[in-house]
Amino acid sequence: MKLIDTMNGPVWGLWVVFAVFLILSIVLLTGHGANLIAGYNTASKQEKARYDEKKLCRVTGAGLALITLLILIMLLGLYVLPAWFAYVVAGITVVDVIVLLVLSNTICKK
Repeated sequence: MKLIDTMNGPVWGLWVVFAVFLILSIVLLTGHGANLIAGYNTASKQEKARYDEKKLCRVTGAGLALITLLILIMLLGLYVLPAWFAYVVAGITVVDVIVLLVLSNTICKK
């Protein structure tokens, strides 16, 4: 069974998700878009002052770029990759989110 066999929706929907993630990754990697980071955008001024905003944006952007790359790999290999590759992507995404949480609360603080 191939990865394409597990899809329930149209392939173009995944391309749209990829495009949105790519744009968000670029914005965050340039050090902008801090208001797009959940939790940071609702934090008080005192909480925001404890974080290096540019570093937080870049760390979040790098994590999102990894997920974007995984989506691109899935899109390019829909007809080649086995169905269990979706579990690999899910596992890497979970690890990526955990690493992002740790990094954002350690190296991104002033």
